[in-house]
Amino acid sequence: MNPPTAMKAWRVVSHGEPEQVLELHDVPVPEPGPGEVLVRVRAVAVNFPDVLLARGEYQERPDLPFVPGIELCGDVVALGPGVTEGERVRVGDRVVGSKIGVLAQYATVPAQAVHAAPSALDDAQAAALTIAYQTAWFGLHRRAGLRAGETLLVHAAAGGVGTAACQLGRAAGARVVGVVGSPEKVAAARAAGADEVFLRDDDWVGALRRPGVDVVFDPVGGDSFEGSTRCLAFEGRIVVVGFASGRMPKVRADLALVKNYGVLGLHWALYQQRRPDLVDAAHAELTRLAADGVLRPALGGVVGFGEAPAAVARLAGGATTGRLVVRVADDAVVGDEVAA
Repeated sequence: MNPPTAMKAWRVVSHGEPEQVLELHDVPVPEPGPGEVLVRVRAVAVNFPDVLLARGEYQERPDLPFVPGIELCGDVVALGPGVTEGERVRVGDRVVGSKIGVLAQYATVPAQAVHAAPSALDDAQAAALTIAYQTAWFGLHRRAGLRAGETLLVHAAAGGVGTAACQLGRAAGARVVGVVGSPEKVAAARAAGADEVFLRDDDWVGALRRPGVDVVFDPVGGDSFEGSTRCLAFEGRIVVVGFASGRMPKVRADLALVKNYGVLGLHWALYQQRRPDLVDAAHAELTRLAADGVLRPALGGVVGFGEAPAAVARLAGGATTGRLVVRVADDAVVGDEVAA
C-alpha cells in the first residue's frame, strides 16, 4: 500500500517552552532521499534533546518551523534511491531508528540508522531502545571498559538513560549504585538493577569514598560530576553523558593527574556517523539481551499523539521516571502483545 500524500506532524514554530511552541500541522509526507527509507511511525520516545530543540539550546538548530522527535519505532513503507531491498532493510520491516524530525505520522530516516526492532519488545519499549541503551552501552563498554566486579555509580538512575545504565551495568556483573532526585524515584532505580540507591541530597560522596567507585555514568553534570571526582577509586573513570542539571562542571586536570582518574566524553551520535559498524554490533547485543529478558526499557507513561507537547513538558520538569513515549499510530502495540 502506497503512503498517503499528507500527514500530521508536530512542529516547533518558535523557540521557547515545549507546550508554548509546539503546534500540530498538516504537512506533506516526505519522500525518502538517496540512502533513506520512509517509515510509518508507530511510537516516538521523548528525549531531553527534544526539550533543548524546542528552546533552541541543542547543538543542532534546525530552521524554523521544524519537526522535533529523535527516536522512533515504525514500519518501513518505501525505500529511497540507492537503498537495495533486502540488503539491510525491506519494505514492511518493523524497525527502530534515530534522527531529528520523527514526531510525525511519517518520517524519513537514513537506512544506515535503522535496525530491526527486537521482537521481544512492544512498540513503546522498542521506541525507547535506541538512544538510551546505545548511549549506556557505549558509555559503559566502549568508553569506560566496565568490568565484572567493579562498582558503577549512575546519576539520574531513575531516568531513561539512567535505568538503561543500571540494567546494562547489572548485566555486565558490576555492583550498581544509583543516585536519584527524590524518594519517589528510589523504587524505579532499584527495579532497573541498582543494588543501592542514594538521594541526591544524601552524603553519597562520604558513603562511597572508600573503597571508591570504578566507573561513573553522569548525564547530570554540575554538583553530581564534582562529587563524583571525590569518590573515585584508583584508575576510576567518569563518563560525561550530558548536563541535565543545566550547569557544566569544570574539569580539574590537576586532580585527574594527582588522583589518577579519567574523564571520558560520550557523544553517541558521532558513532552513528563515523562508526556505524559499532552501532550495528551494539544493537545486536542489545537485541540478544532483550530476548533473554535482561533488558526492558522502563516506561514512565505512554500518551496519545495529541498529548506530545505535554509529554515533552513533563520531561522538562524533571519529575519523570523511565521513558515517556508518544503513541503515533492507532494500531501501535503497547503492553504484552508484540508486533510480528
